[in-house]
Amino acid sequence: MNVQRRLNLGFAALFLLFVVFLVVPVGLGERHRAAHERDIARIGRAQLANGEVLQRMTDAETGVRGFQLTGERLFLEPYETGAGAAETALGQVAAHTRDEAVRQLLAREREAVRAWLDEYATPIVTAGVADADEDRATRGKLLFDELRLVNDAVAAAIDAERWDADRAAAGTAGLFNGLAVALVTAILVVGCAVARTGRRQLLAPLGRLGDTIRRLAAGDRSARAEPVGAAELRTVIEALNDLAAQTETLLAAEQARSARAGLRQAVVAELQELRDPAASVRRIAALIGAAAGADTVHSEICFPATGPITVHWPAGAAEPPADVIAEVLAGPSGRPVIRPGGGFAVKLGDSADSEPGYLLVTRSGAAWGDAEHRLLAGAAREIERALHQLTFQRYQDRLISELRMLDQRKDVFIQTVTHELRTPLTSILGYTEMIVEEEGRELDPLQKRALNAILRNAHRLQDIIGDLILLDRPDSDTPVESDVLDLAGIATVVHGELNNFARAKELEVDFEAGEAWVRGDRTQLRRALRKLMENAIKFTPAGGSVSWQLTADDHTVALSVTDTGIGIPAEDVPGLFTPFHRAGNAMDQAVQGPGLGLAIVRDIVRDHGGSIAVQSVVGRGSTFTITLPAAPAPVPA
Repeated sequence: MNVQRRLNLGFAALFLLFVVFLVVPVGLGERHRAAHERDIARIGRAQLANGEVLQRMTDAETGVRGFQLTGERLFLEPYETGAGAAETALGQVAAHTRDEAVRQLLAREREAVRAWLDEYATPIVTAGVADADEDRATRGKLLFDELRLVNDAVAAAIDAERWDADRAAAGTAGLFNGLAVALVTAILVVGCAVARTGRRQLLAPLGRLGDTIRRLAAGDRSARAEPVGAAELRTVIEALNDLAAQTETLLAAEQARSARAGLRQAVVAELQELRDPAASVRRIAALIGAAAGADTVHSEICFPATGPITVHWPAGAAEPPADVIAEVLAGPSGRPVIRPGGGFAVKLGDSADSEPGYLLVTRSGAAWGDAEHRLLAGAAREIERALHQLTFQRYQDRLISELRMLDQRKDVFIQTVTHELRTPLTSILGYTEMIVEEEGRELDPLQKRALNAILRNAHRLQDIIGDLILLDRPDSDTPVESDVLDLAGIATVVHGELNNFARAKELEVDFEAGEAWVRGDRTQLRRALRKLMENAIKFTPAGGSVSWQLTADDHTVALSVTDTGIGIPAEDVPGLFTPFHRAGNAMDQAVQGPGLGLAIVRDIVRDHGGSIAVQSVVGRGSTFTITLPAAPAPVPA
């Protein structure tokens, strides 16, 4: 009974050790690995979302810069989409991180985004006009630089979170590995003890008893026989050795899987920095080679404005055959293929602004699995995406440079034209007025009409030249006066000057104005109100109506001019305050004008710290509203 109890306890211990081995190192270890992969994927999504924040905000900043240079609202499309997408991406970063340091930096990044939008971009977009305030532009640049720094800090914190997760996972994996080795050792020890006990307590006596029986049956002859059960024991020990070898294989496979899990994130991080493209391409090739267990990695990536960068990994690896590269470059871009002989190939970056490149990974002795194929294809897609972004940024920079050059040429053209026109126009006006006013000269009706037409059109040209000079002036040349003025009094003067013009067209004019004090330049404000009222009268057919309404509160003064004219098509509203812009229906109806009046009104209102807005329906009329900061009424002496 004692021997049986010992054997029962030994087999029970073996069974228990096997169960613990299956549950702890294998079962819990696999759960830990799966959880680690989920953490790495989650952190990778946070890193990608953080990169998306910077990319979207860069798109928005580029759109605002383009709008500032050209005044065209078409350039604000990236701003309108980018700002909302950046907010969404910030939410994704917050959803995919569990690190408190990342969350604190993310709050700073969100504040930096809101600061740039609220203090720089939103006032410009809301005003609907390009802002030439250099202080605002400098402030916007500083705010965006701060956003870049905070975004980099968030990216570094997310990288630290990923490395902490890898370190923690490696420590836990080491603990499981040590436990697995200890359990295998215990199983071997207990198995050997059970086998030794069985052999000593059961097999040896049975062997001696069998020898005795055989000697009795054969007389004095005896034969040696192998003890029963030794072969079975050796089989068990060999099975345990095989199990230990399989454990080592699983551990090696887990290490390779951990290296592959961070490949795409590492490639993204290299391409986001990209201070030294050649060094980045070499590091990417090394990462891909280590993750895929490759023999060689050959890569050629063509960066915009840099040219092709070719790398062969490891150092000293022979270049691939030219026909293989030609075959890869002849294929479709971005579609990976498995080549005969263990090669993975994909064509990279085929666009009009850059030459195509390639990625060729070779490995002998092992076929590519589906997971490895997806891994390398994902890395290739990240490289393609980075190349497309760089190409788009270069195109934007080139477009902005061309627009800046066009703007400079436009300024030179306006200065040249106005200078060359003013001198002959002054002579035309002077001599024509001399002929008209010369005493003793009798003019027939035809001559009077001709001279009046010359004077009328010459004065019209003179007004246009004056408007061009006003639009082309540097901001520093025309400082805004800081007098406290009653805008209602200025509006009353303009109303009186244009009342006859409105009556000649049989228009009904309503004027309503209370006391409204503002700070500014009387001449400039009078010019803005006059041009706004002239526009309303000019574009309203006979029999229509034009109304003024001036209201004020403690903070703002609002002047609205409403007409029942031809209206403005919706597609023409975004460019309405751009110089030389004319609505399509105004051109169809041959309404005269160079398209400078509203641009001048916008500049004057902006110089006074205000804004202008428009609401219009084609065929029903338009309403222009000027909003200016209110000033306290002067105290009577």
